[in-house]
Amino acid sequence: MFAQFELTCDRFLGGRLSLFQPKTGYRAGIDPVLLAAAVPAQRGDRILDLGCGAGAAALCLSARVAGLRVTGVEMQPSYADLARRNAAANGLPLDVVEADLADLPAGLRQEMFSHVIANPPYFRRTRGTGAADNGRETALGGDTPLAAWIDCAARRLMPRGRLTMIQRAERLPEMLGALDDARLGGACVRPLAPRSGRPAKLILLSAIKGGRATFRLLPPLALHAGAAHVCDGDDYTPEISAVLREAAQLPWPDA
Repeated sequence: MFAQFELTCDRFLGGRLSLFQPKTGYRAGIDPVLLAAAVPAQRGDRILDLGCGAGAAALCLSARVAGLRVTGVEMQPSYADLARRNAAANGLPLDVVEADLADLPAGLRQEMFSHVIANPPYFRRTRGTGAADNGRETALGGDTPLAAWIDCAARRLMPRGRLTMIQRAERLPEMLGALDDARLGGACVRPLAPRSGRPAKLILLSAIKGGRATFRLLPPLALHAGAAHVCDGDDYTPEISAVLREAAQLPWPDA
């Protein structure tokens, strides 16, 4: 487990949320905040966060929408413990289960959820150079295929429940190919581009269990304003700044 001197305390959502994170290892950036912002949850919904890490996405969602019942699955005991500590420190609901998503406990396999969210590792372990820190390496380059993440999500979703994921843009074909096998339809993709006119590096994907709507590719959403970074400080667009500073939602067209 992480000792206190190994952690920093970082503020998210304009100070609404404080998260302890390891000084070295996997540290949450804006990606889990964007993921949480894209979930159209309502009071009373049951949320499952696959690979919750230190709890960034789950707790950002709970900070925006009151009255949720949230469960996180995390295979690394040190990060699972950190997620519990973060939830307690912020007074937010989060039940953390230490497990591999490919081998969930029997009790969790009997539960159904309104929403499943996931920020799977971005890189295949067969490509690139692994991180020196084990926690960071697992978070960024896990062994579990994206199809297994999607299948696990589909099994835990109630009918008409929604999967929301964030992932690198080049892995979109892999994700779309797994949706049909997992019985998820009505897929909608929102590309996230660094700036207007630049190729998207990330995508947000939404799909519905039993959904029958046609696939939709939304216009890219630029994260930063202007053609280049020209001054000190951040230059997020007003929409993204509202998500990061004011806990605003990123709505889907049908949400």
